[in-house]
Amino acid sequence: MHGFLAGSLKVERVTVPIRGLPLALVGLRLVQLSDLHFDGLRLSQSLLDSALATTQAEQPDLIVLTGDYVTDDPSPIGELCGYLGQLRATYGLCAVLGNHDIEWPESRQVITQAMTQAGIQVLWNQVAYPVGRGLAVVGLADFWSKEFRPAPVFQTLPPELPRLVLSHNPDSAEVLQRWRVDLQLSGHTHGGQVVIPGLGPLPARTRTWFQRIPRWLRRRIPSPLFNQNCDRVILHWEWSEGLHRVGQNQLYVNRGLGTYLPGRLFCPPEVTVITLTNEGETTPAEQPEAQVLECSRS
Repeated sequence: MHGFLAGSLKVERVTVPIRGLPLALVGLRLVQLSDLHFDGLRLSQSLLDSALATTQAEQPDLIVLTGDYVTDDPSPIGELCGYLGQLRATYGLCAVLGNHDIEWPESRQVITQAMTQAGIQVLWNQVAYPVGRGLAVVGLADFWSKEFRPAPVFQTLPPELPRLVLSHNPDSAEVLQRWRVDLQLSGHTHGGQVVIPGLGPLPARTRTWFQRIPRWLRRRIPSPLFNQNCDRVILHWEWSEGLHRVGQNQLYVNRGLGTYLPGRLFCPPEVTVITLTNEGETTPAEQPEAQVLECSRS
């Protein structure tokens, strides 16, 4: 499907307030990439090149990667890390794994090893301090894995310490309301891929209808007409993209770069540029600015 069904890359820019952010970190610039699905089918070379060039042009302080680097077979990760390893940021790259990165028994080990060798710090229920002790970066195991255990991780953090949380699946934000999460960065949803203007992502609108169809009949509906897994990708389709308030916490969901059938409509692939500031200077309701980059088709 490549670029034909994916559309042009869009750069989303958003400023996010962080309570207690040290003055030295005000203006910290993050770039988020997510859901590349690098498998020779769901991500064109031109789109990947554009996303990497855009990321580098932003001169980021920190690059964060939020999962689903492959689709099933983990073997393409070596080639992908050849590209990702060329990225440079002041404080490096941090990553978490998504559900597709742990789909095969060996996937987690293969992907973690390849990314580590490329200079990318992979976090699995771990805390890192790439920009210094004034801001923790928490990386959680995938929400669908048996190892998603946030409690022991958050218990290691003093309550007054600002923290970013990388968690592939935005549904985890519901559970994470028990702890302080200044900003959670997620992907997973692809934004719904098909968005109906004024109504939102198509899966959210068709889920109720689809669940009423007998299971034997669901299997006979062609996947290009309706992805039969959409009704269980996430529960909270209202969080499918953009910036949200979840209780006292903030959540940003990136639409990703990879594309499944039937393609994307009003839901372009995304690179996110996030600037951190002190709380009170902006609000989560503020709409991100968008920039569209045309990619050559391949």
